[in-house]
Amino acid sequence: MTNWTRFLLFWIGICTLTACGGRDNVVEEFGPEALYETGSESMLAGNYPNAISYFQALAARFPFSNVTRQAQLDMIYAYYKGAQFESAIDAANEFEAENPTHPRVDYCLYMKGLIHFDKAPNWLEKLFRVDLTERPPRETMLAFSDFQELIRRFPDSEYVPDARDRMIFLRNRLATYENHVARYYIEREAFVAAINRAKYAIEHYPGAPALEESLGLLAEAYNHLGIADLAEDARRVQETTFGENL
Repeated sequence: MTNWTRFLLFWIGICTLTACGGRDNVVEEFGPEALYETGSESMLAGNYPNAISYFQALAARFPFSNVTRQAQLDMIYAYYKGAQFESAIDAANEFEAENPTHPRVDYCLYMKGLIHFDKAPNWLEKLFRVDLTERPPRETMLAFSDFQELIRRFPDSEYVPDARDRMIFLRNRLATYENHVARYYIEREAFVAAINRAKYAIEHYPGAPALEESLGLLAEAYNHLGIADLAEDARRVQETTFGENL
């Protein structure tokens, strides 16, 4: 389809929506390809609500069309760009459930991870200067899990490099939260609980810079319990791994 045809379809769609009775008339008059092209033009123009309307109409009227699956994937992105995060996640889950072997399921997992990543309230830290690593990081955990699942199931996906880069940040935030909890337990003399949280961080978030503190907390808790050999082991690993920072 030529650029002129796309342009014409786009403006026909706009005129139909505004002057001829809305989306229902578009559904009646447009075929699947025209609906998809017009929705795509709306998305490129940044009119995400309009794009979603066309894609929804396409999926409802032509559920088995060749372009419908792509429209469903594009709708995930349109919801995301329109800040309709829950709708985007629902659309991604629905696509994955209905098409479990589809080659673009990797995109669904990536988008879910990206949405949870963006929903983590990092802006609050900058605006109010609060340390949100002390709070349960639900969105961070969900983002980490989505990216982890993407890498496990689709190691050759084009989205894996970006997912790995984001997981570096997520891994350290999650480890830092475990450290806060471990410190809380130490201050209340719940040393076994502190050991368990520090060990969880070490076992589940390898490579995170925050593990330097995890090892220190582990050694401190063992010392409080009088288990000197395990405390020394933790200190030795800390010095070997992070010696330059100590």
